[in-house]
Amino acid sequence: MVEPSTTLSRPGGAAVINPFDSEHEPCLVLVNDDDQHSLWPASVTVPDGWTVVHRDASRSGCLAYVEALWNARRRVPAQPP
Repeated sequence: MVEPSTTLSRPGGAAVINPFDSEHEPCLVLVNDDDQHSLWPASVTVPDGWTVVHRDASRSGCLAYVEALWNARRRVPAQPP
């Protein structure tokens, strides 16, 4: 298994950067049924069970989206079950 931060080489010596590590790769923000969020490279197929909630933005744009979402949720008082 290759660690996510590993740089791989193609035949001929060309380096391949893992899209999960790229600061320049367009990103998506995904959410699953448990309301977990994930930054995801736009070039990688969205896995089953996840839905795109923020599309094709820069990594910093996706991080800002998630931060704003979580800050808004912190301001809302928890509802009793």
